[in-house]
Amino acid sequence: MTASVSLTVTESDTAVSLRSGDVPVLGTPRLVALCEEASCQVLEGRLAPGRTSVASRVQFDHLVPVPVGATVTAEATLEKVEGRRLVFTISVALDAKDRAALVAAGRLTRVAVDRPAFLAKARCDDPSLCRDPSAPTDRPRGVEN
Repeated sequence: MTASVSLTVTESDTAVSLRSGDVPVLGTPRLVALCEEASCQVLEGRLAPGRTSVASRVQFDHLVPVPVGATVTAEATLEKVEGRRLVFTISVALDAKDRAALVAAGRLTRVAVDRPAFLAKARCDDPSLCRDPSAPTDRPRGVEN
């Protein structure tokens, strides 16, 4: 199962705008989001009622810069289902009249979850699922607040 999503790059999609760099080209976070959107389209209507999926792992190589005004297409293909884990191959290609270029490629793992339980955990409706805010945090050495 495969789905694809296209995007014409605007200023709001750039690394500068996303605060992920200081160059006015398509930002990596926007590329990842586009791939997530394509993976969600693959799953649309295929999960049981009350179920959704959340991204849990992204392995991604951003290969070439893409300027504002260019159009890219992200494609996600569901490669395997391992219980609740859904593993996709993802790629992004530049749509150009005179050339086609691979912009990015990788793998994306989503996990199927019970939507109400997931949201309850996020809101901490059930204290047994929530981290105690007074508990010390585990921080790597040398990292300040």
